[in-house]
Amino acid sequence: MEITRRDIGKMALAGLAGSATGLAATKPNSNFGGVQVGINIPYSLHGMPSSADDLLVYLAQVNVNAAELRSQPIEAFLGAPAAAARGVGEAPVAGRTPLTTEQEAAQKAEIAALKKWRLSRSMNEFKAFRKKYEDAGVKIQIVKFDKIDSASDEVIDYCFQMSKALGAVAISCEIPVSKTKRLGAFATKHELMVGYHGHGNLTNPEAFGRLGAWEQAFWYSKYNGANVDIGHFFASNGFSPADWIKENHTRITHVHLKDRKKNMGEGMPWGQGDTPLKEILLLMKAEKYKFQATIELEYPVPEGSNTLAEISKCVKFCKDVLEG
Repeated sequence: MEITRRDIGKMALAGLAGSATGLAATKPNSNFGGVQVGINIPYSLHGMPSSADDLLVYLAQVNVNAAELRSQPIEAFLGAPAAAARGVGEAPVAGRTPLTTEQEAAQKAEIAALKKWRLSRSMNEFKAFRKKYEDAGVKIQIVKFDKIDSASDEVIDYCFQMSKALGAVAISCEIPVSKTKRLGAFATKHELMVGYHGHGNLTNPEAFGRLGAWEQAFWYSKYNGANVDIGHFFASNGFSPADWIKENHTRITHVHLKDRKKNMGEGMPWGQGDTPLKEILLLMKAEKYKFQATIELEYPVPEGSNTLAEISKCVKFCKDVLEG
């Protein structure tokens, strides 16, 4: 069972009613035992409506006050052309069949219009967006950009400026290792960390799976960092990332939390897989790490439940471990 737009409307009205009576206590709080728990959105919502306002309603309902927020709902809220939904890249997007000359020309025109829109933005617009979220009790700690490695220099500068205006401590992305030299130069210029997301491919030299991939990126810039997905890390390497996290904690922008079976097994409801979720959460508490512990809901939603109910279970899991 999924949440419908009618349900969203009811929740939004309830939220407005609460704010009207001055119930400041209704603001979410997912800092448990000194560990800031957040969530990757809209990714974790499994296709639910995901406007900037929808997201605030969901975050209040699941009691999460920190986000790794993709760029799309932010730009859409500010009136970006529809092409922004594809990410920040500037290469024409081909499907399974080659683009016709007319289709490629149309995409290039869309890209040019979107670039013009982006470069005409005042950073005050993003500061106002930040205030909107912070007034609701939510911190935008990480901004995630899709296809940033194919963007022009001007648009990459825009991405870093936008993220700083939003109050982010880092940006995140999924790009080839060889492209981190170029992006790392922008990170150094803007003095803002970039967290490169790891998956489970240990053989592709361009993939963030093998540990040497991050070491290569670290060498390019002191602002190149790691978004350690502990589910993928454990499923592919077969051992806990705890020691690696301790050794490289100054480079970690955030960790993605999920549970998986070992040996590249499937994603599972939390506590039913083999990933050392409790160990990593308790490590973050013991070491007082300030980077975000970011929920990613990837396992299939069980019949009779819904996405927000499952996210709430993940939040409770973190709270029980960190405050139990």
